[in-house]
Amino acid sequence: METNSAPGAPRGSPLPGLLLLLSVTTGLVDAVSILGLAKVFSANMTGNIVFLGFGLAQTPGFSVGPNLFAIVTFLAGALIAGRVGLSYGKRPLRHWLTIAAVVEAALLWVAAIMALYYSPENLEPRWGLYGIIGLTAIAMGFRNATIRQLKVPDLTTTVLTLTLTGIAADSRMAGGASPNLGRRIAAVLAILVGAALGAVMVMRWGLALPLLVSGIIVLFGTIACVRHPAAALPRSV
Repeated sequence: METNSAPGAPRGSPLPGLLLLLSVTTGLVDAVSILGLAKVFSANMTGNIVFLGFGLAQTPGFSVGPNLFAIVTFLAGALIAGRVGLSYGKRPLRHWLTIAAVVEAALLWVAAIMALYYSPENLEPRWGLYGIIGLTAIAMGFRNATIRQLKVPDLTTTVLTLTLTGIAADSRMAGGASPNLGRRIAAVLAILVGAALGAVMVMRWGLALPLLVSGIIVLFGTIACVRHPAAALPRSV
């Protein structure tokens, strides 16, 4: 979801650091999905819509089923996260973040186990292909909806179109004041680094390792975040 909401994180909030860590995992997860799951994005639905169009046009190398399934399961994850946000938005932030981290890490780890029985070379077994797509897309949909409700500017963790636009359009060369420039550049670099590391892991060790590492980063990064005093305060939706 390419959206930058106006309200920012409170002073001293642990959220920006956590969201940069989560941005690294976006690169890891999308390395798995693009390189091993029939040209599918688990986190970036814009790419899936484009690939779905290619599949509908019967372009060689693109198919409708995996991309459509990724979109549907992503939406399911976002829907569930929306309900969770309504339930936990008035409670201490640490409760909400912990629930979100446990859900996402569990989905990624189940996908990692499934990846042990899946061959990216021939996209078999098909239950493995669709299982990994579904689990990772639900996890990313859940995350996107959660981050959207937290409303931290310039840190969506999964898409960079508006971030890159802001870097250029708000720059001093364009007559702007370059707000949040450091944060915006860090977000771009985080996904870039994650994608590079994910690609190396996939090529050398397969799909399971980057999914396992992603879950670890999500869970333990969140545990570190919720220890911050600001996480004891509620975060209204």
